[in-house]
Order: sequence, then structure tokens, then C-alpha cells
Amino acid sequence: MAENARQSQARTLRSEGQAPGVSRLPQLLPQLLEPLRADPANAAVLFDIDGTLAPIVRHASDAHIPEDTRRQLIAIAKRYGIVGCVTGRPALVARQMVGIGSIAYVGNHGIESLPPGAAEVVLDRRVASHAKRVHEFALAVDTAEVQRLRVRLEDKGPIVAFHWRGAPDEQAAESAVEQIEHDAQAAGLVTHRGRKVLEVRPPVPIDKGRGIALLLRKRRPANGLYVGDDVTDIDAFRGLRESVSGSAVCVAVGSEEASDELLADADLVVAGPAGVRGLLDELLR
Repeated sequence: MAENARQSQARTLRSEGQAPGVSRLPQLLPQLLEPLRADPANAAVLFDIDGTLAPIVRHASDAHIPEDTRRQLIAIAKRYGIVGCVTGRPALVARQMVGIGSIAYVGNHGIESLPPGAAEVVLDRRVASHAKRVHEFALAVDTAEVQRLRVRLEDKGPIVAFHWRGAPDEQAAESAVEQIEHDAQAAGLVTHRGRKVLEVRPPVPIDKGRGIALLLRKRRPANGLYVGDDVTDIDAFRGLRESVSGSAVCVAVGSEEASDELLADADLVVAGPAGVRGLLDELLR
């Protein structure tokens, strides 16, 4: 879809005050997916997890993938050449959550790689030397007051995250996180915001697009699909577009929290994980 058409779709959805609807699928989806379905062995099919395959929940540890979705993924893994999940979660956690060992996992926004059937994660060597400094910072700012506000610290290895979704006073919790963000940047670390989460990262380039490029560089597919719901998935869109030689289909998962930038950059928008399941059905036709 042309750039101005994507932007027009996003503006229309926002002006209507609603999340994108699956009613847009019949007009666009079969045409967009046809190159992948015509040559599935030479196609990459990649997904974010939270907010895409799994519904967003108050506590990240409570998230799960519906069994119907998991069965669809198993069938897709048998049909398409490269299937994987690209996520902000650690790769091993992602594989445990999805429960499918025959697909690839790119974790921590691209810095971890877990090939199908592998026992050990491959970590980007650029970030390993900074992990101690990130953790020391996190422990220092995770004060009693921050904990009282129910801001939750998540240890993701070389990255730490501060969640405030579901805090009793989300506004006060977010204000505390804003101070953490300022302190992290002053300490020379990198911060990144997602949906009610702040990540503190090593001071090296980290994004899902780089992770996708590394995943696909040895076996460059002709066509590819990526589906995601957050601003970090804009980098994934770019990584896919740069890594395939033919058609790249970039799908945004709409919600009340979806950014205009994500919607504008997508070729297609579906409504929540239910819309993703409809897309999976189309891939299996």
C-alpha cells in the first residue's frame, strides 16, 4: 500500500474514534498475502507476541496465547519456510509462553536469537558488557516509593523494564517512571517506552529490525509478513522490508493504545488478537 494510503487509513480510524476493524480484511488481505501463499517455502512469517498473538493483560506474567491461536501457528510452521516470534520478552521466556519449539525466537527487541530446536540463546556481544551497569542502575532507582506506587521491575537480562499498567494510581506511577527515565538518560543509558512500560537498555543500537535482519540474512526469503502492535514494531517493519527480495507485508494490530505512527506505517490494520487469528486463517487457506 502506498505511503499516503496508509496514512489516510490511520487518520480515518482515529477520526472515527475507534480501533481498526477486521471489516477491512476482505478488501486487502487476500491480495497482500497472495505472494506468500503462492510460494510458502520461500516466505518468512513473523509475529510479535504481546498484544498480537496474546491479549494485553495487567501483569505480563499472566499473558498467554489462546490454544486456537497456538494450533494455527503450528500449522503455519509446517507450511511456511521461516516462522518466528520477535518480541521484547527474553527469547527463552517467549518460547515457553508460545510452546512451539519448531520456530525461531528473536528476544529482547533483537539482541537474543533462539533458532528452532536450539537449547541456548545467542546474545548480541555488543550488549553483554553493559548488563551489570543496567542492573546496578535499576536496583538503585527501584526505591521503596517506586514500589509503593506499584511500579513493577522486570529483569530481562541485559535490559530492565518498569511497568505501571494496573497500578492503583497510574498517573502517579507514570510520573515516577518519568523520573527514572530522566535519571537513566543522565547516566548514559538508553530508554525506550512501550505500552505502559519503560525499558532501560545498554547504550548500543537495539531494535527488532536488526534482529529480523540477522534472522533472515542466511536464508533471504522472497516474501515476508510481520505483525505487531507497538511502536517497537515499526523497526520490525523496516527490518522486514530491507530483508526480503519481493513482497513485504507489514500488519499493525489496532487497539485504543496503538500509535498513529504504527498505523500509518502498516500496509494493513487488524483489530486486536482476534483480527490476527483471522489473518492466520487466511495464511492457511
